[in-house]
Amino acid sequence: MKINVKYFASIREALGAGETVELPEGATVGQLRDALIGASAAHAEVLARRRAVRAALQQAMCDESAALAPGCEVAFFPPVTGG
Repeated sequence: MKINVKYFASIREALGAGETVELPEGATVGQLRDALIGASAAHAEVLARRRAVRAALQQAMCDESAALAPGCEVAFFPPVTGG
């Protein structure tokens, strides 16, 4: 299934605006992140497990156990603070 991935803030600066990723049916957000980490050295650095990265599925915050559906949108971004 094809998943539309978007990147924001410092992740976008490193990887670009986004991409489309092919994953098996039943994949989760965590499995998507792992697949992206394996895609390139830049992906591995920015999305590394040691880094705090937030995810949103269909524009709603989610954890990595969230199940993906064909054509869905997942956004990755660093934690942000405001003031």
